[in-house]
Amino acid sequence: MNSEIKNSEQGKKETLIRVPELRFPEFCDEKEWQEKQLQSICHMKAGKFISASKINQPPAEGLYPCYGGNGLRGFTDEYSHTGEYSLIGRQGALCGNITFANGDFYATEHAVVVTPSKGVNNNWLFYCLNKLKLNQYAIGQAQPGLSVNFIEKITVQIPSKEKEQKKIADCLSSLDKVISLQTQKIDTLQQYKKGLMQKLFPAEGEVVPELRFSEFRNESSWGEKKLSDVSPSIFDGTHQTPSYKREGIPFFSVENIVSGKENKLISKDDFISSTKKNKPEKGDILLTRIGKIGFSKVVDWDYDFSIYVTLAVIKKSKLFDSFYLHYFMQSNRYQAEIHAKSLLNAVPCKINMDSLRNTLILLPKLNEQQKIADCLSSLDNLIAAESQKLTALKTHKIGMMQQLFPSMDEVTA
Repeated sequence: MNSEIKNSEQGKKETLIRVPELRFPEFCDEKEWQEKQLQSICHMKAGKFISASKINQPPAEGLYPCYGGNGLRGFTDEYSHTGEYSLIGRQGALCGNITFANGDFYATEHAVVVTPSKGVNNNWLFYCLNKLKLNQYAIGQAQPGLSVNFIEKITVQIPSKEKEQKKIADCLSSLDKVISLQTQKIDTLQQYKKGLMQKLFPAEGEVVPELRFSEFRNESSWGEKKLSDVSPSIFDGTHQTPSYKREGIPFFSVENIVSGKENKLISKDDFISSTKKNKPEKGDILLTRIGKIGFSKVVDWDYDFSIYVTLAVIKKSKLFDSFYLHYFMQSNRYQAEIHAKSLLNAVPCKINMDSLRNTLILLPKLNEQQKIADCLSSLDNLIAAESQKLTALKTHKIGMMQQLFPSMDEVTA
């Protein structure tokens, strides 16, 4: 793909610059891109009102996609448009999002349907709108929105020849297809893991799994014990939120564990104070118990850290493999129990420490636990590797868009 593109850096002038950093060789001798307002290259019109009662969430035969201010809203039995259009969400938290709709679909009054003018490639226009990051122009706090009159007056740069527009759109579309295939691959792996876990752990009321490794098929049934009977200690974190620092000891909460966000930092004194009774260590299991309950993570790092009350610590034990117990805690059986014992009416949802200690754990012999953990860990490693590839592809696309479109910062009067 990149081999078809010629670097046009040498062709730039010190005066007015309206050419991209990368340009396909057949267009390097063409004119500079033209600067125009969006209203001169496309027509924008809001969709039509539809009652919320007519919109179904899951797709079904005979229903058409319905797009609103935040993108796909659901499905309905009627459609307002036929064809291929870029849609701009103009109302809602995600206003400014761009969707490419094709076929029969319904666009609500909170979606703007964009029709390209003559000489403007429809797919190129979609990528041009994406590059504008229209959400930055939203106004309003409780219900952010975009003014169509304002959007129409935004200045963009466009190649004079539709052939060049199409070439750029085709390049980015091919990248999108690769990204889509990679996303599907990850989804397939995740679904496979989900199905495998259902077979590797006993279902409710059973004491042996549906699928068992050959060397363990003649072994005894799995033993059932309370969590408090297999872990020497189960405790939660500090109830007081310390003051955060720019440097110091990592401090974990549900947000860090579940979303993978950066850990906040606390002082050494706060760390000592928050861990004076109990201290999490490598090999322990962290389990979320307030908010998004039931999410587990094995401590596989050596550095000191502290945790908030939203997390429980299950101390490592000779009775279980930590990674096995982590995966068992993610099984349908355990998740059903921990949610059944939680205070679902509480805001936020939580499970008390005593209820957590009384949850039931199924344990085969240690070598079978390790076999199950190794199997699922290898699958997790594969999913992580494929996810890194997806991230790299998305980063590459961002870089390509930056180079295939002129930067407004480069334009001088």
